[in-house]
Amino acid sequence: MLSLSSLLLAAAVGAGEPVVPLWDAGKVPESVGAADKNAPSVMVFAAPADKANGAAVVICPGGGYGFLADDHEGKQVAEFLNGLGVHAFVLKSRIIAGKDRPGPLLTAPMLDVQRALRHVRANADKYKIDPKRVGVFGFSAGGHLASTAATHFDAGKADAEDLIDKVSCRPDFAVLAYPVITMETGVTHGGSRKNLIGDKPDDKLIEFFSNEKQVTKDTPPTFLFHTDEDKGVLPENAVRFYLALKKHNVPAEMHIYEKGPHGVGLARDPKWTKGNNGELNTWPDRLAAWLKLRGLLEKKG
Repeated sequence: MLSLSSLLLAAAVGAGEPVVPLWDAGKVPESVGAADKNAPSVMVFAAPADKANGAAVVICPGGGYGFLADDHEGKQVAEFLNGLGVHAFVLKSRIIAGKDRPGPLLTAPMLDVQRALRHVRANADKYKIDPKRVGVFGFSAGGHLASTAATHFDAGKADAEDLIDKVSCRPDFAVLAYPVITMETGVTHGGSRKNLIGDKPDDKLIEFFSNEKQVTKDTPPTFLFHTDEDKGVLPENAVRFYLALKKHNVPAEMHIYEKGPHGVGLARDPKWTKGNNGELNTWPDRLAAWLKLRGLLEKKG
């Protein structure tokens, strides 16, 4: 018998902006509280058939792990990627506050993004994507979640009963926009840290989720964007991750614009570029050039 998520996926492929649950009801790991807070899903934005190149991206909107900014850091980003021929999957991850989650590691959002990557890759044939070109893209706290996916992954469990769990959750590339990276006080974003790991987290938990400390040679190639004026999430977050990537010889590109506040999304709204913000809205062009440079926008086969 087909699972509910399989039936929804079958109905979704080819439809406009379908929502697909990542687990069947009752099977979501680390479930706490009301059922509606334990229903992670992806909204599918398929690239037009005449543009689709086989690449895919799981998008993690920001919101400090307390809500999801899923319009300007979700839907609009998906539409931008679709214009490049890339299939997009906007993640609705769990946002239950840290104090309400079970220990010792408060990993529900991490499990959600890992499952989203596995889901996309496991259903590559149905979505008509290349399973070797599946990336992750995150903004602010969603950038922390995306960098978590880029540094905490596995090749899948060969003996898993769930076919999706057999598949790797390692992203093939990562895009981090004004990301929270570290959990260290003085540099991290306090609200994101509190919501994710609580008021008085253990040192091991801080270490685990300070993703600049989790980079290895196997971390995927990464594009970073930040602004020097960002007071919400200090640009040192992006710098730390970039330096960690370089230490391990991981290909990376970083753009730090002098002007511009936190939370600009693609910065295509005129309010972000009027006055002294200048060329802030060119950063998506830099991203598109990087994706092309890495061969991610080429049609295969």
